[in-house]
Amino acid sequence: MTVFIKSLLLVVVAEMGDKTQLLAMAMASKYKAKQVLIGVLVATILNHSLAVAAGSYLSSVIPMNVVKIVAAVSFLIFGLWTIRGDKLNGEGNKKVRFGPIVTVAIAFFLAEMGDKTQLMTITIAAENHRPLFILMGTTVGMLVADSIGILGGAWMCKHIPEAYIKWIAGIVFMFFGTITLHGAVPAYILNPLYLVLYFAVLGVLIYLFIWSKICLFWSSM
Repeated sequence: MTVFIKSLLLVVVAEMGDKTQLLAMAMASKYKAKQVLIGVLVATILNHSLAVAAGSYLSSVIPMNVVKIVAAVSFLIFGLWTIRGDKLNGEGNKKVRFGPIVTVAIAFFLAEMGDKTQLMTITIAAENHRPLFILMGTTVGMLVADSIGILGGAWMCKHIPEAYIKWIAGIVFMFFGTITLHGAVPAYILNPLYLVLYFAVLGVLIYLFIWSKICLFWSSM
């Protein structure tokens, strides 16, 4: 159950402001919310089943300590990626010949390929050994996040700045990455010098990759 809750929460955080959540909002402007959510459900089960299978395979051929370090680094990358943000590149405007549910399912399946929520699912599956609970957690997480995008997107856009949402989500990812890395690295590395170096490198990465976002955020205050 712990793996289910962790998978659910991490995917909800990952999906906030993600392009597939933006796609849900775009699809909801064309189709009924129920049709969009059914399409999201079908696409997520198919896509994340592949992700869980890939993650489980990796955990069987790679030492667990290495898997945890890779997972920790992945969480840190997801944090930077989330703060940087995604853009919807016209997925919601493509013309299709199928019904609403099939249209949404196809669009979501393709949009989710290589997306950070799919990569997050692979990472969680590689780090844990509960594929069914992980699939259930990530699927429910996608439905929760996209329901928020569909039903609450307009309200959030009016009352909560997008930058706040992305920063909170990014910090959550980097927190999980730091905790995971702390439990995976050798004990001799956990000393003040390496900790200072770690946070210094993390600060430099934030500066290099998302400085423009920081400037934009403060200029909008």
